[in-house]
Amino acid sequence: MAIEASQSCIKKWGRPISGITHLVYVSSSEARLPGGDLYLARGLGLSPETHRVMLYFMGCSGGVAGLRVAKDIAENNPGSRVLLATSETTIIGFRPPNPERPYDLVGAALFGDGAGAIVIGSDPIPSIERPLFELHTSIQHFLPDTEKIIDGRLTEEGINFKLSRELPQIIEDNIEGFCGKLMEIVGYSEKDYNKMFWAVHPGGPAILNRLEKRLDLEPEKLGASRRALADYGNASSNTIVYVLEYMVEENLKMKKENQENGDEWGLILAFGPGITFEGILARNLAV
Repeated sequence: MAIEASQSCIKKWGRPISGITHLVYVSSSEARLPGGDLYLARGLGLSPETHRVMLYFMGCSGGVAGLRVAKDIAENNPGSRVLLATSETTIIGFRPPNPERPYDLVGAALFGDGAGAIVIGSDPIPSIERPLFELHTSIQHFLPDTEKIIDGRLTEEGINFKLSRELPQIIEDNIEGFCGKLMEIVGYSEKDYNKMFWAVHPGGPAILNRLEKRLDLEPEKLGASRRALADYGNASSNTIVYVLEYMVEENLKMKKENQENGDEWGLILAFGPGITFEGILARNLAV
C-alpha cells in the first residue's frame, strides 16, 4: 500500500523519483528487521544512498510526528526532498468478540487500513513544484502519568491495542493550552479559533465533538476530519494525510467557484500514546 501511495504522490509532485533524498516511514502495524522503510525504498527504486528514518508504534500521532521529522530534515539539508510515507493494517489487531474485552469491538468498528504519502522540502522550484502548505512551527508535548490511557503491545496473539474511556476528556482538558503555544506565534488568541483552519487527526467522533464544543468551532472547521473518519475510519498515522488531501480538494473547489479560499493560518494536530500531543502551525499556500 505504501508503494502505491508513494508512487501516486511522486507523480503529482512532478519531479523524477531520483529527486527524493530522504525517506521517513511511519507504521504501527509491523515489527521486523529490516524494517518497512527498506522494503519501501527498494520497491520504489530509490537510490541506495537515500537517507531513511523509521518511526514505529507512534499510533495516531505518527502522521504528524512524521511531518515534524520530515520538516526538520528538509530545513537542515538544503535542496533535499523528503518522502513521508505512512502505512497501517490495523486489522491485525482484530479479536473475536469477548465479554471480558468489550473494547475489542470498539476498535474493530473504529479503525481502518490504508497508506498515505507526502513530499516535503524547502525552497520549491517555481516552474515545477506547487507547494500546498508551509509547515511553519512544530511542537510536541506529552502528558505525565498517562502512559496507560493508550496501550498497545506485541503479544502471542499479535498486536493488542486498548483505549481508555478517559482519552477524549483528557484531550479536551489540555487542548487549549497546547494550541495556544502555536497560535501566539502569529499573534492569535483563544478568540481567533474560527479564523484558522483545523486539520485534526480524527481519533473518533467523541474527540472531534469535544474539540468542537470546547473551542466553540464552527461546524465546517472540522469538516475534512469528519469526512476522513467517515470514509476511512481511524487509519492511525495515515489519517492526517487524508484530512490534508480533503482540505486541498475543498480549496480547489472554492477557487473554481470564485469563493474565498478560506483561512491562511491553521493547525495540524494529532494525539497518540503517551498521551502525546503533536502540533504544527501551518500556512495554507492556496489562499
